[in-house]
Amino acid sequence: MKKIILVFSILLLAPIHFASAVQLYNPLGNGVNNFPALVNNVIKGVLGLTGAVALVMIVIGGVTWMTSAGNADRVRRGKDTLLWAILGLIIIFISYAVIDFVFKALLNGQAA
Repeated sequence: MKKIILVFSILLLAPIHFASAVQLYNPLGNGVNNFPALVNNVIKGVLGLTGAVALVMIVIGGVTWMTSAGNADRVRRGKDTLLWAILGLIIIFISYAVIDFVFKALLNGQAA
């Protein structure tokens, strides 16, 4: 009986030794192999979205100013919208440059 159990367990466990690894699909895309790269991609996506919103606000401010028909309050609102949207774009560009610099330094430091 012990011999039958031994032979059965050897035959049952033998395929485990011949199993090969399977390459898994990375759902995060190419180049995202670690946490800093993932955070970098998320932050760049958020900055891109806020940049698009800032450009829309520039258009809205320009349309408000152009359609003010001499109304001083609407002219002021249009100018203020343009000013703050442009300042927002400048801040987005600066933050993108800083984030890109920091994460390139982090990712290059990990590879070394």
